[in-house]
Amino acid sequence: MGSSGFAAMILDRLLAWDGCGVVAVYTRPDRPAGRGRRPAPPPVKDLALARGLVLRQPENFKDQAEVRALAELGPDILAVAAYGLILPQAVLDLPRLMPVNVHASLLPKYRGPAPIQRAIQNGDQVTGVTIMRMEAGLDTGPILLQRALRIGDQDHAGTIHDELAEMGGECLVEALQRLAQGRLTEVAQDDSLASYAPKLTRRDGLVDWSLPAGRIHNQVRAVHPRPGAYFFWSPDGKRDMRLAIAPGRVGDEAPKDAGPGTILGERDGLLAIVAADRIYLVPEVRPEGGRTMSAKAFCNGYLKG
Repeated sequence: MGSSGFAAMILDRLLAWDGCGVVAVYTRPDRPAGRGRRPAPPPVKDLALARGLVLRQPENFKDQAEVRALAELGPDILAVAAYGLILPQAVLDLPRLMPVNVHASLLPKYRGPAPIQRAIQNGDQVTGVTIMRMEAGLDTGPILLQRALRIGDQDHAGTIHDELAEMGGECLVEALQRLAQGRLTEVAQDDSLASYAPKLTRRDGLVDWSLPAGRIHNQVRAVHPRPGAYFFWSPDGKRDMRLAIAPGRVGDEAPKDAGPGTILGERDGLLAIVAADRIYLVPEVRPEGGRTMSAKAFCNGYLKG
C-alpha cells in the first residue's frame, strides 16, 4: 500500500525478495497534474502494472465493500509506505500477522507527511528510517526496526528521499525476515519525544533574505526539488520578478553596504545574494515563465546593459 516514488522503491525491493509474495497493490486514485490537469497515475501504479500485479485504487475504505475485498485476499502482512490515506482500524485488523509501515524518520521524531523535508529545514545532521507496527494513531505504533542516515551539508530533500527509500526497502525486508524467524521485537514509542512534520506548501519555499544564510541554505535544500525555493526581485524598482533558485552554499560575510536580498552578481560561477549575515551562492536561477539559467547567463541578461 503506497503511492509516491518513495513507495514505489519500497515495492520494487519487496518484489526482488523471494521471501514473500505480493498478492495485491493498493494505491491512491489517479489525480489531475501538470498544466493540463490531466489525470496522472501514482508511481506505484505504474510499477504495479508493469509487473502484472493485482491493482486497486479505492478513494478510501469507508465503503465496506472495499474492506471485504481486501479481507478476501487473506494477507499475512499489510506493508504500507507513503500511501497518503489513513487506514481505519477495520483495515488494520485484517492481516493475519500485522500491518507494518515504512516511515522516513527516526520515530517518534517527525511523525506526519513531510519528515525528510522538516529534518533538513531544521538543520538536522541525522535522519533515518523506522519500520513500525501500525495502529490507529498517526505514526504512533511500536518500533520494529530503525536505521540512521547522515544528512550531509549539500544533501537536499531529493537525495535524502532516494537514500531513505532504498534503506527503507532493505529495512522492511529485514523486519519481515525477523518476523518469519520469530525474532522481531517491539519497542513502544516515547510520546514525550514526539514531533510533527506538517506537509509542505508552496509558501515554505519563499526565501526571507533577512534570515541568516545557514537557515536559508537549510530551507532551500528542504524544498528541493519540490515545491522549490523562490523569492521576488525588483530589477527596476517598480515590479517584482519571481526567481526560483536551486541549493547552493554559504559564502563570505555580507557587505555592509548591501541590504538583504541584494543580488551582487557572479562569484566563482555562482550567483551571490545577500542574506542577514553572509552571502548565499546559488548555481542557477529560473525567472518566472523562463528557463533555468546559469549565474553567468542571468547576470549577462539581467544585471548588465
